Amino acid sequence: MIPEIQLGTLINSRYLIQKLLGQGGFGRTYLAFDTQRFGEPCVLKEFVPASSKEEIISKSRELFEREAKVLYQIQHPQVPKFLAWLTENQRIFIVQEYIDGKNYSEILQERISGKGKVFSEPEVKAWLLNMLPVLQYIHDCNIVHRDISLENVMLPHNQSKPVLIDFGVVNEKFTQILSADSSNQHYSVRGSIVGKIGYSPPEQLRLGKCYPCSDIYALGVCAIILLTGKMPYMLIDKSLQWQWRSYVNISDSFASILEKMVAEVPNDRYQSAKEILVALNNNSNILPNNITVSGSAQTTPINTSQAQQKQKSITNQDIEDIEEFLLLEEHKKRLEQETETANKLLAQTPVSFNSEFLEYCQRELTSFVGPFASVLIKHTLKETPQITPKEFIEVLTAAIPNSQIAQEFSSRIQLPVEPNSEKLQISNKPQKLLESYPAISDPEFLENCRREMNSSVGPFGSVILKDILDNYPHITSKQLIETLVAEIPNPQRAEKFRKHITN
Repeated sequence: MIPEIQLGTLINSRYLIQKLLGQGGFGRTYLAFDTQRFGEPCVLKEFVPASSKEEIISKSRELFEREAKVLYQIQHPQVPKFLAWLTENQRIFIVQEYIDGKNYSEILQERISGKGKVFSEPEVKAWLLNMLPVLQYIHDCNIVHRDISLENVMLPHNQSKPVLIDFGVVNEKFTQILSADSSNQHYSVRGSIVGKIGYSPPEQLRLGKCYPCSDIYALGVCAIILLTGKMPYMLIDKSLQWQWRSYVNISDSFASILEKMVAEVPNDRYQSAKEILVALNNNSNILPNNITVSGSAQTTPINTSQAQQKQKSITNQDIEDIEEFLLLEEHKKRLEQETETANKLLAQTPVSFNSEFLEYCQRELTSFVGPFASVLIKHTLKETPQITPKEFIEVLTAAIPNSQIAQEFSSRIQLPVEPNSEKLQISNKPQKLLESYPAISDPEFLENCRREMNSSVGPFGSVILKDILDNYPHITSKQLIETLVAEIPNPQRAEKFRKHITN
């Protein structure tokens, strides 16, 4: 991995690096001073390839330049200005306007800590009315942000309108670069996760698919957090359903708008920001003086060819993926209806192996498929009460609808040393992982990371860990910790994860 740039370094004989602003799985962001513009602050976003192969770096540069051209066409007062793209010593950068202010996660925390108050319904409506024209603009340009969160919406000092930062377009091209390396079978566009757990919709996290309504889902989550003051993991129950209405006192009409924004199935959501603007306009008798339904997007210059383009149509492959997603959701809901009964009957089910192994299997399966793990186990034991441990694992694996999760579960589970033994054999998975990722020296470290990530963000923790390791097989322990920390949206949980892993 390309090392971090030292403070005080002059990039391109112009940009003086001041400090590291952030680091994620796909790159780094620096604050720099433009020495050719009287020390004006700017942001340098560095693209960090996961491969050292020259052909991959060349493709990275080609696609990054293409992305720079796309970002160059965005001209909106609520999006940081694109200033330049440049390369130096095989490092690739995008230079953008620096937004001096606070993000809305910080603003919300300051409100709660100082006054014990969250955002009111009128405030959140006004916030949405200011944000939706930005979404409409970028979607008209055929750009899906993919990483909308309170951390990526800023309020500049001495300005009243929020600014959308950190576009995820470059991340999309990054996965295409990796998939171009045919010698590495780990890399896959569909397998790459971009976005934040809790904010990103199911189709994005489970299928790797994004549409304009995916951004709408994330924006709706932001609005709910501003109203409740609670992070997504506190508002989602064990069946992964939103439970936020009891924490707020808002009008039913506005609640209905938010619920439609965060609908689980993409087709059940608003399909454009304009639809929400109309709904909010009908919901409000009087809009704020500085807000109109068309917003600033109407007065912002747009490239003629872009203005003629419609939102990206859904391809046949997209339809197939949505159908797959809907089938999985239907299967999940059907199984969840039996969960309570299954938990009660599980202890009464005869079994040919010990209860310790049974509890071990249920605990591991829950970390992969969620609360209906007990249903799968109960059904299997009911149908074949004298099943052997090996057959038991095979049946459970075959019952998991997602093949990737099924394979991961199967590799995690280790059979008892001998039948009816009360002692479980310790899984050799950490050692296998160690052999796959040679830069990590501690055989128990990866297992600790998986367990702590599941504790921090739920069952998707294992998926995030695997995705990072597949993309960065030579990542070091320290780099892995920092990358995982960046994927945890809640700052307190992220810091708790860091402390637990470090200790």
